[in-house]
Amino acid sequence: MRNKEIKIIFWDFDGVIMNSNSIRDFGFQYCLTDFPQYQIDELMVYHRLNGGLSRYNKFRYFFEKIRGEEVSDARILDFSQNFSSIMKDKLCDKNLLIKEIINFIKINYKNFTFHITSGSDENELRFICKELDISAYFKSIHGSPTPKNLLVKELIINNNYPKKNCLLIGDSVNDFQAAHDNGIYFKSYNASNDVNALTNYKFEIL
Repeated sequence: MRNKEIKIIFWDFDGVIMNSNSIRDFGFQYCLTDFPQYQIDELMVYHRLNGGLSRYNKFRYFFEKIRGEEVSDARILDFSQNFSSIMKDKLCDKNLLIKEIINFIKINYKNFTFHITSGSDENELRFICKELDISAYFKSIHGSPTPKNLLVKELIINNNYPKKNCLLIGDSVNDFQAAHDNGIYFKSYNASNDVNALTNYKFEIL
């Protein structure tokens, strides 16, 4: 076990701290219900392959790439706010927290420095964490619209973290990319075999 080298952990949220991916799926389906199902299905493929990307990115992809039409920032914001309302309603449920991870965080938050760096909306994420009484375990909680790789970069620079002591735990290729872009370690959790293969640090959670 090499955990002693790691002092700072950047946590993904959806699929790692919380079993929320199916509810995120529902949110996109619901917000886009007036559009053809085959277009929604195409977005869902993109959404699931790019778990670390923000909803702003995904709604823009839907309109510009799938539907081939221009879309204003204001319209993207409207869809994103509707999505957020659904998430706040559905995700404030402690039963959705992944027990193994939450137990590790509660036991070890004084032994490590924890940050959440998520593709989910930052204000929404902070609201959910507060409602679930888990905010106090993290030094900070960050999300979109700032891309994850930039969130991690800013936290490393602003806190003068040695990169050799930093680990990002996530479940998507985008999580790995955020770690890779910043020259820090990556561990997959609750991920596909392809993402598991990208793990470059053996970190014991149990």
